Amino acid sequence: MNSFFEWWRRGSVWVWLSGATLALSLLMVAGLILFLAIKGMGFFWPGDIHQIQLADGTIWGQVTNHEEESRYHPARTQVKIANRDVYGQDFRWVDDAEILNRSFPGDALYIEKLDGGPFIGRLVQIEEHGQVLAVGDKALPIAQKRLSGAKAYQAQIKSIEQSEAGALSNRLEKLRLDGRKLELQGKRNPRAAQEIEDKKQDIHKQFEQLQARLEALRNQSRALTVTLETADGNSRIMPLANIVRIVPANSIGLFGKAGVYLSRLWEFVSADPREANTEGGIFPAIFGTVMMVLIMSIVVVPLGVLAALFLREYARDGWVVRTVRISVNNLAGVPSIVFGVFGLGFFVVTVGGGIDNFFFPERFPAPTFKTGGILWASLTLALLTLPVVIVATEEALAAVPRSQREGSLALGATKWQTLWNVVIPGASQGILTGLILAMARGAGEVAPLMLTGVVKLAPSLPLDGSFPFIHLERKFMHLGFHIYDVGFQSPNSEAAKPMVFMTALLLLLIVLVLNIFALRLRRKLRRRTGGSSF
Repeated sequence: MNSFFEWWRRGSVWVWLSGATLALSLLMVAGLILFLAIKGMGFFWPGDIHQIQLADGTIWGQVTNHEEESRYHPARTQVKIANRDVYGQDFRWVDDAEILNRSFPGDALYIEKLDGGPFIGRLVQIEEHGQVLAVGDKALPIAQKRLSGAKAYQAQIKSIEQSEAGALSNRLEKLRLDGRKLELQGKRNPRAAQEIEDKKQDIHKQFEQLQARLEALRNQSRALTVTLETADGNSRIMPLANIVRIVPANSIGLFGKAGVYLSRLWEFVSADPREANTEGGIFPAIFGTVMMVLIMSIVVVPLGVLAALFLREYARDGWVVRTVRISVNNLAGVPSIVFGVFGLGFFVVTVGGGIDNFFFPERFPAPTFKTGGILWASLTLALLTLPVVIVATEEALAAVPRSQREGSLALGATKWQTLWNVVIPGASQGILTGLILAMARGAGEVAPLMLTGVVKLAPSLPLDGSFPFIHLERKFMHLGFHIYDVGFQSPNSEAAKPMVFMTALLLLLIVLVLNIFALRLRRKLRRRTGGSSF
């Protein structure tokens, strides 16, 4: 008993309680990541296709869920029947009592398409220019062999539309703006106007040639067609080029399924979304999230450090400084949507409108900067996270020993030289800590972005090969908004569930990678300044 009271008196109980709380927090974080990984990563594994015999017919599909009997419904099974263009829905609940028999047909295929959702059925035949190449079991090997070539046509068409056609469109728009600029300047120059018109005609001719090439490629891509059939006999004919992947789910082995799994996983992180963001990849959202966080970090660190330096090193302590510090601390508790409204009113409308009126009057009434974009979203999040950086930097500056400052001044250094060479390097670890906290918060914010530039689907990235290469006025996609859109705004919520879990997991991993990069930088600075490396 005495040992217990001694243990309590020394405060050891609080040490153990703190350790237990930390362990519980780590377990909760690990449990969240594990839950998201199980729910999301399993989506890419090709499941078996069941043939379910019912009293009123036969259905093919993948079993995705099962619910035991309750007061609201009997025991039932959820089946992903796909074939949305045939049945009007992707999923169907079947009462277990109605199931007469189950089997796994060897010729069942899971076919992923560019549009219309997946197709579950069998391959009847494959044709080229109306001539039948193969029927039944012999058609599948030919279709799989020719699929990569058919997809190459689609890739070539997409490349031409985005690169060559996009470049011509940009040139045509620039010529239109040049002509509009001459009108606004009140200059009547028939020669310049004629040159612009001649260049437009030349571009239109190039467009016609490009359209002819595209039409030829589209005809070639439509030449190879497949006939598909559902379990109940409904048939569909489609170009092979519209198919992304053919998976004979019941006849491929473990290694075959592993190959499909890796292919789908790579598509998820490298391809563009399709089918209202419920299929395909999320590369534009990954790119937009990382680019926005980097721009935000570039802006918030100098502002936060300079503000903290002024408050800590230059400003005299008084009611004004205390008021500023109280205001900074209160800003950290302001709801993020308020920052979004401010960003919309100040950055988008006021600053963006001023830039458009001064630099881009020829584009009126189409806005350039007077609309949401990645620049305004990044600046809004910089203001949102600015209090975190200021507070962390002030604490780091206060932790630098006074003796180091006095020693530098005693050796003849000016106050600025002391700050630059002694104080800031000594506080760099704390500054990076503020940056880490700012990145972690900024990467997960969604509400301000909905008002300042994020969209459901961005037609082009903010960074591309067109001059000036970095387009800060463009709208962008974001992983946080992607989760909200797919999870709560999708017309096909059941099909979108795995994408929600996987996108959430990827967002956590991106924040983790950014934080690890900042932590490694802080660790190097600690070693350089002679501190602990841990």
